[in-house]
Amino acid sequence: MKRLAVYCGSATPADPRYMELAAEVGRSLAQRGIGVVYGGGRLGLMGAVASGALDAGGEVIGVIPEALVSSEVANHDCTELIVVADMHQRKAAFTRLSDGFVTLPGGVGTMDELWEAISWAQLGYHAKPVGLLNAFGFYDHLIAFNHRMIDVGFIRPAHQGIMIAEAELDLLLERMAAHRPHTPIFAMKAGDL
Repeated sequence: MKRLAVYCGSATPADPRYMELAAEVGRSLAQRGIGVVYGGGRLGLMGAVASGALDAGGEVIGVIPEALVSSEVANHDCTELIVVADMHQRKAAFTRLSDGFVTLPGGVGTMDELWEAISWAQLGYHAKPVGLLNAFGFYDHLIAFNHRMIDVGFIRPAHQGIMIAEAELDLLLERMAAHRPHTPIFAMKAGDL
């Protein structure tokens, strides 16, 4: 994996562990020679990931919608800052530029990015690993919900392993590197669906 898209919040939570985690993830990826593709902002966890990677000499590609550049939240310190028209183009660029996805704690936008990466993998728009860093148990309920969807039958057996969740970055990256693509929906016959 040469580049990973990192999804995370643009907010700064009161608990400093989240900002420290984001900076450490950026730093750790850079030390491994893995470039960061992220939302291009300078605020919150997004800014901390970028700063951590840049401070460690890593490559950081920001992809930001034009409206957010106008709001003065763009991080012009990135190795490369790509300005796109909208969120759809932003997420398509994340997929095009990265070899996989890592999701850190975040809010609604982070969930949108995570579920789209999973959905696109399930369908067959990409065959890249989708990682979820469950630091501090932040995503315990989300992981339980994913298991619920599996148990009820809304996630097919072939797609149950798309979300790779771990509490530690090292183990998450190890599992993502060992990822083997599944059979996507586009390659299935109607009887398999």
